[in-house]
Amino acid sequence: MSNTRRFARYSPLWLTVTALFMGMNIIMSMSVLSIPVPGGHFYLCDVVICTAAILLDPVAAFIVGGVGSFLGDALFYPAPMFVSLVTHGLQAVVVSLCAHRLWPDRKPLWGAIVGVTLGTVIMVTGYTLGRAFVYATPEYAIIKLPYEFLQAAVGAVGSVLLCYRCGVKGLFEKTILKR
Repeated sequence: MSNTRRFARYSPLWLTVTALFMGMNIIMSMSVLSIPVPGGHFYLCDVVICTAAILLDPVAAFIVGGVGSFLGDALFYPAPMFVSLVTHGLQAVVVSLCAHRLWPDRKPLWGAIVGVTLGTVIMVTGYTLGRAFVYATPEYAIIKLPYEFLQAAVGAVGSVLLCYRCGVKGLFEKTILKR
């Protein structure tokens, strides 16, 4: 039996871990913790979203990425909250599916790398199109585009480093999944 099957969906432990990551995502969506850039802010929430997606199943990843970003935007900057729900939700699901289903036993690192790469494309595309729609001007979306790439890249690289280089994935499997 796989370790991820022991981490039963909707169990109290699953809910607690999912809520913890969702809370971290909301905290990282605060303007106080962001870096001002032309056209908006640079947020570090992508590190939390991608890390959670590598560790958790796709449903939990969607809750952390999509719902967490939606709530963070609703609390701090509501204009793009539906863009965040769809974009970060889809990003998290794709990262989770790739991390858990592409080469799960032989090359889990490569599955995670493919996942965060696809997640980066989803995030940049989703936010660029979403900003053009929400603010009714493609120029605003283009101004923010380089920072979207940077935010997505920092999230992708940071999460892979945290999970595989710093040992968060091993620690998570040893402490949470073995229960």
